[in-house]
Amino acid sequence: MTDSPSKDMSEATPLGRRTVLIATGATAAALAVGAAAPAAPTPATDAADAVPAAAAAVCTLTKEMTEGPYYLDGQLVRANVTEGKAGAPLKLVLTVVDDDTCVPISNALVEIWHCDALGEYSGFVGNNGHSEPDDGTFLRGGVLTNASGVANITTIYPGWYRGRCVHIHVKVHTGVTLTSDGSFTGGRELHTGQLFCSETITAAMAKVSPYSTNTVTRTTLAQDSIYDDGGASSGLLTLTALGSTTSAGYTGTLTLGVETS
Repeated sequence: MTDSPSKDMSEATPLGRRTVLIATGATAAALAVGAAAPAAPTPATDAADAVPAAAAAVCTLTKEMTEGPYYLDGQLVRANVTEGKAGAPLKLVLTVVDDDTCVPISNALVEIWHCDALGEYSGFVGNNGHSEPDDGTFLRGGVLTNASGVANITTIYPGWYRGRCVHIHVKVHTGVTLTSDGSFTGGRELHTGQLFCSETITAAMAKVSPYSTNTVTRTTLAQDSIYDDGGASSGLLTLTALGSTTSAGYTGTLTLGVETS
């Protein structure tokens, strides 16, 4: 998006001071399950079955992050949000746990939204200087966590817009009611945050189509007003290649610990 200075500032200040636990990869939270679960997926592993490995409890607390100016209520509950948008596949494997016990939380709705390869958000197309169809729903949606607390969402690797690094917005809700039109209502919002990607991988992605056609100057992680170089504790995804080329895409894993009381 071509954010105005005021919109950039709206994302620069975190909302609220409730903390959430985040752990990934080497800092995976211990889950209260009887046996160790599979590690993060390799190119030969189906992301739908992936669960972070059980380990000694290492709990890292971090502040929530602003939802930004592009959130839209009433999005669809669905596991694939791509709607045919061009871009490298990104298979998110997000695990929700209780921050006090590290026990997985089932039936929590994990909702994401982000811009496309050209930096345009559905519902706000044109803000990053591109003309394209806008149905108000592409690259938006969520899914309920399974019995292991895992939400599997298929999307594309995000693009970028002026003033922000590559990122994905995320919310966690509990107690929602699914509606007949495929959306949800009610419930309690437990977490609002952002997910980030490796600068090395993003730099490589920027060289391949369609990302290479995005001519807006890219803000790096180090230059971003939100990301604080906190690694996994600040939402940095663990990315695992799905194939031998950048265009083949990645699996992105993260464990989110939320306050339930």
